[in-house]
Amino acid sequence: MPEFARETRETSPAHFLVKIESFSLLSEYGINKYETREFVAGDYEWRLVIYPDGKMNEEEGNHVSVYLAMVGTSSLPVDWEVNAVFSIFLYNQILDNYSCFRGKAQRFHAIKSKWGFSKMISKKSLTDESNGFLVDDSCVFGAEVFVIQSQQRVFECVSLLKVPNPYKRDWKISRFSKLRDVWTSKNLQPDITSELRKIKLYPNGAGCEKGRSVSIFLHSINSRSFAANEKVRADFRIQIKSFPCSNLGSAKHSVWFTSCVSSWGWSAFIPIADMCDPFKGFIVDDCCFLGIEISVQGVVRNPP
Repeated sequence: MPEFARETRETSPAHFLVKIESFSLLSEYGINKYETREFVAGDYEWRLVIYPDGKMNEEEGNHVSVYLAMVGTSSLPVDWEVNAVFSIFLYNQILDNYSCFRGKAQRFHAIKSKWGFSKMISKKSLTDESNGFLVDDSCVFGAEVFVIQSQQRVFECVSLLKVPNPYKRDWKISRFSKLRDVWTSKNLQPDITSELRKIKLYPNGAGCEKGRSVSIFLHSINSRSFAANEKVRADFRIQIKSFPCSNLGSAKHSVWFTSCVSSWGWSAFIPIADMCDPFKGFIVDDCCFLGIEISVQGVVRNPP
């Protein structure tokens, strides 16, 4: 039995739209699942969960999977359940209409709070520009949830950025032994790194690693002013270079920076004993070299 009934309609979804720019970069960056911002329908909060290469199954990679998830349920009774009929939409940018994928009524509850379509559309059909769903590598998904009357529609824009080469920057940190609590870099180049501006190095460690490890963090100086649903995804590598650079103290991570997550890094980047060991070459003449490679991969914003 098919997961959904498919039809075409002219009117846009009543509750939610999300535009994903540079859709192919989701797969390229290893982002196998994207969760949209929340929207309200029927006095409940929901979000779409998009799997660009399909949800885990035997045909992973051949289809795009899209699910509707209920969120914000912590205030509901322990035995809560919500029955809803929902539709997921894909905008045809050539014909200016929507393909509507409508499922049967489903029961959302604590054990099963996400329903959707594992094979909503094949990757072949989506990526064929003559079909109109993916144009200039951008596509638009939408949703309607029928619990009670339609609520105000919410919209967000996901911009995935193609960065040919990571931005690189090195610092020479002099008088390392004289550093006190923290060393802070100058702002990174703003047109390359967007909101990600500063590196902070704690020579004697931070938090539970104080006195044991050197701690290093990348800070977003503007993310605390982000709207609740705005975020920036960055892929970055931080290095402490040894002399003659045959070995590196290095770590890499990818993270979404939000109003709640304004910094990310490593409390235990390198043991202080290793950092100060003269035979390992991280500190020479009381100086060390700190380097960063950073790529801003995506920005989620609320359109004006």
